[in-house]
Amino acid sequence: MKTFLASLLVVCWSAAIVGGQAPQRAEPAQTRADQQPGKPIPVADESEPIRLDVTRVNLLFTVTDKRGRFVTDLTKDSFEIFEGKKQQKILEFVAESDLPLRIAILIDTSNSIRDRFRFQQEAAIEFIRSVMRPRIDKAMVVSFDTSAELAADLTDDTSKLENAIRDLRPGGGTSFYDAIFFACRDKLSLDQPRHKYRRAVIILSDGDDNQSRYSRDQALEMAHKADVVIYSISTNISRVQSDGDKVLKYYAQQTGGLTFFPFKVEDLSQSFENIANEMRHQYNILYRPEPLRTDGLYHEVEIKVKDRKDMVVRSRKGYYAPKM
Repeated sequence: MKTFLASLLVVCWSAAIVGGQAPQRAEPAQTRADQQPGKPIPVADESEPIRLDVTRVNLLFTVTDKRGRFVTDLTKDSFEIFEGKKQQKILEFVAESDLPLRIAILIDTSNSIRDRFRFQQEAAIEFIRSVMRPRIDKAMVVSFDTSAELAADLTDDTSKLENAIRDLRPGGGTSFYDAIFFACRDKLSLDQPRHKYRRAVIILSDGDDNQSRYSRDQALEMAHKADVVIYSISTNISRVQSDGDKVLKYYAQQTGGLTFFPFKVEDLSQSFENIANEMRHQYNILYRPEPLRTDGLYHEVEIKVKDRKDMVVRSRKGYYAPKM
């Protein structure tokens, strides 16, 4: 009976989330999802609930050996997954996932990256050409300086994405965290069900922020809620790790991504290629939390390769349960 009641509450809660609407602070509710390219992004209403499937957790991850080479021949029985200290049952497993990609490319257009901005644009365009599959994958472009701005909405039209990147011009402050928050909440979460898509944010920035309304951890929480993996390419060429570099590494580590530090402009294209290569070698696991959590808290998750200490698993570190 308790199990039945808990399931009933989950169904009711999910229906309320999907069907309910909350008022927007700055603009009508539909504007948020239909934000027009070329206009500053309005701040979202923090009180608006996020759609979450409380009955399952989806984890996209990669496995490498100690030398960083991808391991792609593992099976469902090769893995075990733990939430806290409790082992979980794997419901679905896919090796070398070819699920449709939903990518947000976040490009820092503040004054701090002006010197090599043109080369960064061309490297980002080459990445789009190499990773996107026609009629399957979609990408979007968000620029950020004094405010975050949607340069190109989610589309499979690579020419639109390329033109949007070429039209960007550097200048102003840095609303880095706002750009992540917007991309994850208002765009990458739209396609449902979430476990049928791979979501990634590609950041090209020095990691500094001086204009955002949202904090570093609020942006990370939104990335977790959207099942997003964050990859970062630092534009810091000083060879001295900055506070911004630490932020970039933090986002990547917490979501299962990677951070790259190309000190020469010639290395930038290789960084993008490394990200594209990573996306071609991903596993996907789906499990139902036992016990089912509805406390609104963050729950740590760990994936292990059975009896193989020489394998390195890179995945996001946990998820946020809904609050009922």
